[in-house]
Amino acid sequence: MLFNTTYKNKDYSKESALSVGPPFSFLKKIKMRGVGSSRLIIEELSTQLKPENLHPNSISYANIELRDKGIIIHFGNKLDRYSWIVPYYRLVTYSNKRFSIHSNGHFIKFKKNRNYRNNKKFLAKMIDMKINHLELDYYDV
Repeated sequence: MLFNTTYKNKDYSKESALSVGPPFSFLKKIKMRGVGSSRLIIEELSTQLKPENLHPNSISYANIELRDKGIIIHFGNKLDRYSWIVPYYRLVTYSNKRFSIHSNGHFIKFKKNRNYRNNKKFLAKMIDMKINHLELDYYDV
């Protein structure tokens, strides 16, 4: 689900807590060594995720926030901020020429540049949290 979070949004707060759980506590964030990625450059958005006033020539950045039962992808467009809630059971990632996150027919594709390489450890942590949450034992080696 996509929400405009430029200003405080009660629907977003309620839906994010229900779908992906509440934010981690301060001590838990320290123990996990961070729950947010550094910025990634967006290369392509699916049509359902494109804001109405999307500026085609501007570079868009996104951050990924970990939650207990899913992730939230925050991205901006001009002065607006949008958040896309993705539960782990709907999260699919692909990594080939671009890194992409898919859910329910929607996707965000990121450039594989220096920003992506800086986030590799974080993305591995995200995949590990998904596997642990869904109890997918067949991935263990």
